[in-house]
Amino acid sequence: MDEVVISRAIIESYTKDFAEALDVDVAIAGAGPAGLVTAYYLARQHVKVAVFERQLRVGGGMPGGGMMFSRIVLQEEGKEILEEFGVSAREYSKGYYIADSLEATSSICSRAIGAGAMVFNLISVEDIMIRGDKRVMGLVLNWSAVSWSRLHVDPLTVKCKVAVDATGHDAEVCRIVVRKLGKKLMTDTGDVMGEGSMWAERGESEIMENTREVYPGLIVTGMTANAAFGSPRMGAIFGGMLLSGKKAAVVARGLLG
Repeated sequence: MDEVVISRAIIESYTKDFAEALDVDVAIAGAGPAGLVTAYYLARQHVKVAVFERQLRVGGGMPGGGMMFSRIVLQEEGKEILEEFGVSAREYSKGYYIADSLEATSSICSRAIGAGAMVFNLISVEDIMIRGDKRVMGLVLNWSAVSWSRLHVDPLTVKCKVAVDATGHDAEVCRIVVRKLGKKLMTDTGDVMGEGSMWAERGESEIMENTREVYPGLIVTGMTANAAFGSPRMGAIFGGMLLSGKKAAVVARGLLG
């Protein structure tokens, strides 16, 4: 085996794919369950979509299940979406279904990539691109290791027609909008309102209403949606994450025209 050939294969193939991802229809920040589900449904419709995840692994909070017990809970509607990814969930009690969090995470990621979504890990979104019409039209990227190491290294950019903030509890892209432009989000305060305390029932019910365009060209999904609009967190029940991801794909498709 030739180590140089191995190295060249990695560098050339990755560089080609990354360059292809610099001009997409939809750019998604965060490869948690909602972001990956959004990517899956868009890619199935032949939408050019790229997902950028700052961590080494994908899945957000899903792989950890509840307090590192590798199980997640879903309601009936969420279970039906999970079954589309080939993951079965068994009924625990009426209306509550249990699934393996690691199987769910790996299956959703695999199906999203298989549908044509491009997924890149260890890349952080550190800024946004906005032009005269005051619409998000791109994300500014850097290696996660750059920020972790506190290095001063200039970023690169990805152009998109629609961006999706799927960064979870921190609503990182939304906060960048507020930091750069002021309180101009489509929330009651114009700011990221912050998630409420744990209330699974309300959090699950409100996430669908909150999954929408929060600034021209920017959609929120998953826990980002509840954090942006001030709804409760819901813990280790993940049906809302999957349903929110599916809705975000519908919203994005509508914005694309």
